[in-house]
Amino acid sequence: MIRLPASLERKLKELFSRAEDRNRFVAEVLTVALEQQDLQFQRDEQPSVGGTLHLFTDGGSRGNPGQSAIGVILEDPVRGEVIREHYERIGVETNNVAEYRALVEGLKMAKRFHPNRLLCHLDSELIVKQLNGEYKVKMSTLKPLFDEITELSQHFDDITFTHIPRSDNYRADALVNKALDEHPVPSYEKPY
Repeated sequence: MIRLPASLERKLKELFSRAEDRNRFVAEVLTVALEQQDLQFQRDEQPSVGGTLHLFTDGGSRGNPGQSAIGVILEDPVRGEVIREHYERIGVETNNVAEYRALVEGLKMAKRFHPNRLLCHLDSELIVKQLNGEYKVKMSTLKPLFDEITELSQHFDDITFTHIPRSDNYRADALVNKALDEHPVPSYEKPY
C-alpha cells in the first residue's frame, strides 16, 4: 500500500468523498504515469553503436533574423541507414544561430550512441572554420553556442567538422524546410 503525504490525502478527500473513488483515481494516475515512464525509458534506451557515425546538420531562417528551424540526420555509414533524424522550429533567430543550434542538437543525439568517431558535415563554411579554429567567434550570440559545442565535443574520442556543399546536405536542409512549412507563422490581417 502506498502512503501519500497528508496534504495530498486531504486534497483527495475533498475531491472524492468515497475511499473507493479515491483509490481508483490514484491507481489510474499511477498506471498512466508508469506507462509514460516506461515509454520514455524505451525511447531513451538505445544501443551503443560505436564505430563511425556521420552527422549532417543544417539550420536556416526565413529572413535574417527570421523564423528559423534546424534539421539533423545521424547516419550509420556501414549499414547505410539513418539512425535518427530531428527537425524543429526554434523561433526568430539568425542563420548562424540556427546552424549552431542544429549542431548542438546533433551532438546531443550522437552522444547517446557512443561512436568511436563522429564526422560532422555542415554546409556553413563560417561555422566549420570557427569550430576548427581558423576563424574567431566574434558575435556574442554565437559564443555560448560555440562553448556548448566545445563541451559536447569532449564526449567523443574523435570528432571532425567538415564543410560540404549545400547540395550534399539536401536531406538536413529538407528537414529545416519541413519544420518551417509545417508550422507557418500566423499571418495577421490589417484592419480596414
